Amino acid sequence: MGDTLHIEGSTRTLTIVESTAVADGPGWWLRFAEIPDREAADSLRDAYLEIDPPVEEREPGRWYFHELEGLEVRGSDGTELGRVVEIYRAGGAEVFLVRGPRGEIDVPGVKGIVLELAPERGEMVVDMEALALDARPVDDDYVRPRDRRPANPKQPKPPKPPRPAPVAPPPTAAPKGKAARKGAPRDEGTRALTPDEIEALRGAPTARTPAAPTAPAAAPADPEPPTDAG
Repeated sequence: MGDTLHIEGSTRTLTIVESTAVADGPGWWLRFAEIPDREAADSLRDAYLEIDPPVEEREPGRWYFHELEGLEVRGSDGTELGRVVEIYRAGGAEVFLVRGPRGEIDVPGVKGIVLELAPERGEMVVDMEALALDARPVDDDYVRPRDRRPANPKQPKPPKPPRPAPVAPPPTAAPKGKAARKGAPRDEGTRALTPDEIEALRGAPTARTPAAPTAPAAAPADPEPPTDAG
């Protein structure tokens, strides 16, 4: 405990007060004296932590990242590719970010691609055929593994096309009989009678057709007057 780390690109120092190895994978759980809570720890998300290089002998062929940054990079055919501006880890290997005439190039630090790594001469030689720069598709949306962040889980959906306006069906002749009373639509201008109107119709006199006039009966003849018998 008591070892110190530095945030990349900053002079801020973090002091380790507790450390525990991750049980199910590589890495360590660290607690710093300068980070009192989770909110303060969020400021370190996706940041690299650096250490002061220890003063000790190293195995041949091993270097610190800062010792390799700035190396001139050229291809096996003499092509100038630029300089190493950053090194990051992807999977189990380091990747050199080279910036030069051909833009930014990710060069995996494996033997099949890196033919020569010579910090004492300040250069790195790569196999152009194995690097296959011309065979790589051009993708403006490509994001290096070092800079990848969780993607937005929700993307705005495109607007739905407007629905076509409904078309009225052509008029059809009203069916006859019971179907006309039950299911057929009424003609425009008609309406159903209200209960009050139905009740008024029930008490109204029924119209009848007048009978044809008949001839009056013949009046009986007047009796003859009596005559005097002489």
